[in-house]
Amino acid sequence: MLKNRPLFGFALQALLLSIVVITPASAGTSAGQETKANQNLVREVRHQLLLLPYYTVFDNLAFKVDGDHVTLEGQVTRPTLKSDAEAAVKSIEGISGVTNNIEVLPPSPMDDQLRRALYRAIYGDPQLSKYGWSSMPSIHIIVKSGHVSLEGVVDNDTDKNLAGLRANSVPNVFEVKNNLVVKKS
Repeated sequence: MLKNRPLFGFALQALLLSIVVITPASAGTSAGQETKANQNLVREVRHQLLLLPYYTVFDNLAFKVDGDHVTLEGQVTRPTLKSDAEAAVKSIEGISGVTNNIEVLPPSPMDDQLRRALYRAIYGDPQLSKYGWSSMPSIHIIVKSGHVSLEGVVDNDTDKNLAGLRANSVPNVFEVKNNLVVKKS
């Protein structure tokens, strides 16, 4: 059991970083001096979004917190996930308003095939498979009309570049935007 502790820590870190948080710097304070209430609000919004039952590796959720107002952004494959995300955030104590800018990706059997092929290409790679160990993999694969965006967090530049190469190797992909962020040590 003790052997799995580092694995659990990595999985927890990947899960917490799988949703991108964008917090604007307030006038007169730096981004690093957020109030404790704002930090708790950011943590609770992230937590509620991670708990959404249909949030998958093929969806990308991001948010901005500005005081007591939250702006939701990203792309989802199911329209219900967009409304569920808004409802979950609205239910948080201390949130006065939610702007939902989440894009619902158009249904497409071709895009569904690409999603499966991209998942196998990325998470089937021995070096990248570690990112799929958590309940919410940290590399999100967004496909819209054959155009691919990789979103999320990886440990280093090598993994970021490898994920981009693996995605580019999948047939019928028109373009790959590698928006993966390298985690700071």
